[in-house]
Amino acid sequence: MSISVSNITKLYGEQKALNNISFEIKQGEIVGFLGPNGAGKSTLMKILTTYLDPSEGEASVNDFDINSQQNEVQKSVGYLPEHNPLYLEMYVREYLAFNAQVYKISKSQIEEIIKMTGLTPEANKKISQLSKGYRQRVGLACALLHDPKVLILDEPTTGLDPNQLVEIRELIKSVGKEKTVFLSTHIMQEVEAMCDRVIIIHKGEVVADKNLNEMIDQTDQIVEVEFDYRVEEAFLSKLPHTTSIKNIHGFVYELTFNTTTDMRPAVFDFAHDNELKILQLSRKNKDLESLFRELTKPS
Repeated sequence: MSISVSNITKLYGEQKALNNISFEIKQGEIVGFLGPNGAGKSTLMKILTTYLDPSEGEASVNDFDINSQQNEVQKSVGYLPEHNPLYLEMYVREYLAFNAQVYKISKSQIEEIIKMTGLTPEANKKISQLSKGYRQRVGLACALLHDPKVLILDEPTTGLDPNQLVEIRELIKSVGKEKTVFLSTHIMQEVEAMCDRVIIIHKGEVVADKNLNEMIDQTDQIVEVEFDYRVEEAFLSKLPHTTSIKNIHGFVYELTFNTTTDMRPAVFDFAHDNELKILQLSRKNKDLESLFRELTKPS
């Protein structure tokens, strides 16, 4: 198992940042780690990379215990923190050579990593001269330099423009073919484009852990319909497969059905048979963003 987390709790004074977190990640998975600001994402990533100690619980990375085998964990993990710490006065090659020396690995790997991360055009520049996108590439190059089996990436696409997003996304997907990748992000489209699986935490607890396709491909479907006058919700509940009915505003209703069958024809026929006039009828798909909002809405 690449990453194993068992009953991890983290306290800051009396504040509980993580509460009994448990999950496992298999080798070769690309897993998205989602949650609102303050949910505990960065805290858990720092624990897995041994920058923080847990208050309770156990975890291992590449079968190395985070409490008793910290050096082994650090050698086998590539970590890109949320605020990418770079020495801006250093040149790209100089910075990577410095890190190669820290990891005690051959400097011959530097050129290979530069090519892999698309840094070749900028390799002779100072880091301070680089765009945000290329600075993220330098951070990823550093994380990959010692050929780790696991990559832990905290908000790797923050602040990038659309072109840079595509480039970094493709780089992460490429790297994920050979390594386990555990990444956090606020950009749902990035998770949908890159990840096999999603773990969502809220207030320090896991609220969802599913394969991405399973999470999005729900049997529930939502149909939004607008009539020409107000209709009693109890009347609409006579429609088959209904699980909830909400009056959104005015004469607009959101009907949720538990079936894979498209219910729009049934709604249309129901309205016709009961002499209701439909002004608007559409189907709304549950995407990852709507599921995320549903699972992490304020209590």
